[in-house]
Amino acid sequence: MIEYKSVSLANQVYDTLEYNILSGKYAYGEIISETRLSEELGVSRTPIREAMSRLSHEKLIKDSPNGTVVVGVTEKDVRDLFEVKRRIEVIATRRAAENISEEGLQQLKENIDQQEFFAQKDDAVKVRDLDTEFHDIIYRECGSIILEGILSPIHHKMMKYRRVSLERAHRIMDSVAEHRAIYDAIAAKDGDKVDTLVLVHIDHAYNNIMEVNNQYGTDNSTKDN
Repeated sequence: MIEYKSVSLANQVYDTLEYNILSGKYAYGEIISETRLSEELGVSRTPIREAMSRLSHEKLIKDSPNGTVVVGVTEKDVRDLFEVKRRIEVIATRRAAENISEEGLQQLKENIDQQEFFAQKDDAVKVRDLDTEFHDIIYRECGSIILEGILSPIHHKMMKYRRVSLERAHRIMDSVAEHRAIYDAIAAKDGDKVDTLVLVHIDHAYNNIMEVNNQYGTDNSTKDN
């Protein structure tokens, strides 16, 4: 039985089920039921039902004549998401380099310092949270509510797909080092360097997700359907 505390039970059940799907524990095409999940997680069916409703909305599961089926994330889903992010993030980060406030720059510095600290401790959860905050600061400082509104949900969704890949120690360190380089380029207001570093960072993140999927057999949920 999993012990749930602090955050609402439904949210924690959702996080657990989402992780199990994205990590491949629940395979593509596998039938799951409220009863099975309730017994497996040691919780009542009510939070399971709420979590499954959210998973269905996220297109991670779907109803079928045989029951609820795991869909997961297709390779095309990931590729499409990263293609959009790749095209737009360069614009936002370059603008942040041009427009960032002293307060925003200080927030980025404090964030990257914390990333390096927790990366040394192999704390993937904390680094992942700081990763999201790092990009949110950049989106906010780019000076465009349109770009911020587009990129923030894209990045949050992307980070869900990266939950497993960021647990690899070398990727944590590499990702944080890439963030440090991006911060340095923003601080120097070097737009051209920002462009290059952002594209490299996004490509590395995408390639690592694909590598992890293939290595751990989670490609059942990342094949084109």
